[in-house]
Amino acid sequence: MDSSIDEAAAQPGGAVQTPPATPPRTPDPAMPAATEPAGEAAPRTNPVPAAGGAGAERSAAAPTSLSPSRASDFMQCPLLYRFRVIDRLPEKPSEAATRGTLVHAVLERLFDAPAGERTAPRAKALIPGQWDRLRESRPEVTELFADDPEGQRLAGWLAGAERLVERWFTLEDPTRLEPAERELFVEAELESGLRLRGIIDRVDVAPTGEVRIVDYKTGKAPRPEYAEGALFQMKFYALVVWRLKRVVPRRLQLVYLGSGDVLTYDPVLADLERVESKLHALWEAIGQATETGNWRPRPTKLCGWCDHQAHCPEFGGTPPPYPLPVTAPGPGTV
Repeated sequence: MDSSIDEAAAQPGGAVQTPPATPPRTPDPAMPAATEPAGEAAPRTNPVPAAGGAGAERSAAAPTSLSPSRASDFMQCPLLYRFRVIDRLPEKPSEAATRGTLVHAVLERLFDAPAGERTAPRAKALIPGQWDRLRESRPEVTELFADDPEGQRLAGWLAGAERLVERWFTLEDPTRLEPAERELFVEAELESGLRLRGIIDRVDVAPTGEVRIVDYKTGKAPRPEYAEGALFQMKFYALVVWRLKRVVPRRLQLVYLGSGDVLTYDPVLADLERVESKLHALWEAIGQATETGNWRPRPTKLCGWCDHQAHCPEFGGTPPPYPLPVTAPGPGTV
């Protein structure tokens, strides 16, 4: 299967929508998300007036869809999900997440070149132009280097992006790949009415029709005991492809540029059915929290990297007033 996928001819992939051009995205689940697929609220990365203040911009709405990032948010901490999806509180850009966005853009654009020209020097040469495009589309990322007038930190940061791009060439050979899709937006509605959305980094389709879903990670591969959490996102995508095309992807592949590892998993239909059941239960819990306004914090080691400590009770903060109507509990409800 591997050789047939690697030599896949460019042909329509396992999805039905055309991807947006180089959308900003979050490379790693642990990183704060900058942008989500259209239709799902995401944290703002520019300041907004406080709730109730003059000129307040926040327009809260109940969740209408689920993506892998937001599903992971809720599983990590329901209150974090609320802050990002409902309150849409601003978050500062991070160097790690922004570098991941830059590297993803470079790897996507490299496939615009003929196969024989997809070399490491050419890929590295794309970095300055893609950095310029990123700053134009998301001006807030310039804040990352506002205290770097000599450009030394920026130079080191860009060099880090170059190293990640170079490492990719030790893990995959782009001259032998013709992706069917890149940065593909997918959406499927389940029979329950739950809408699933996401952006797949790359879809390879073999001449025999076998589908491989590939995701680039700019961090390091997780320890074996955490591998299942890393695969959740990929199984989510596989479920969407299956629901769209009735085809179970042959392989799910995570390419970890930070450590030089490649994690693969060959799903079966039972895997996708289990993920679908898990997502239904998750969506029901999200619905209950939305109706009651009861979003509980769940402290973990990741709290140290959270932008919302000032609003979190675990750190002595107070969440902003809940912006959605709350359903009063019925008689006898605890």
